Amino acid sequence: MNAPAKNNFQDEVRCCVSDVQRHGVIALGALFDLTAGRCLRYAQSITRSQEDAEDALQAAMVRITVKPQVLVTADHPWPYFLRVVRNEALKIIRRRRSVNATAGFIDKTVESTDHLEEDDNRRVIREALSRLPGNQREVVLLKIWEGMTFAEIADVLNKSPNTVASRYRYAMEKLQQQLSSLVQHQTAGTGSNR
Repeated sequence: MNAPAKNNFQDEVRCCVSDVQRHGVIALGALFDLTAGRCLRYAQSITRSQEDAEDALQAAMVRITVKPQVLVTADHPWPYFLRVVRNEALKIIRRRRSVNATAGFIDKTVESTDHLEEDDNRRVIREALSRLPGNQREVVLLKIWEGMTFAEIADVLNKSPNTVASRYRYAMEKLQQQLSSLVQHQTAGTGSNR
């Protein structure tokens, strides 16, 4: 993602937050419309479930609705909002683990409908991302798809920029290994079909 698009998005978030300050909770709809897709993608990378991601986003919006001033007074509203979404997603995971511990282990695979429409390369990349440890996958998502700096990611995750940069580097190394071995395997398979 290029810097101007990132800055435009950050400016749009800041504008929505200013509207919340001026007009109150009624202006939160514009913030939701602007950020919902990105927040859902981020929450789903944490929870690995579309339904749980939607619940996390809804819970985050409720938290912001109850105390909009917290978002309004944040130095960096977008990273702050992502932190709220992240915290809600982690709460859902903890609750889910608790329920699974008492009800027995249930292996659930959630298949999104748009997964069927993805081309093979996108599916392969998604699978490679899913094999990363959660903390590394989260950093990759925020860095590449959200275009955030390591400092901004550190703010969202409440970690040091060095820790975030290390997680990103390790994740990229793992992705490169996974994807290059897959490409070699596909190339070898194509060559044997000739």
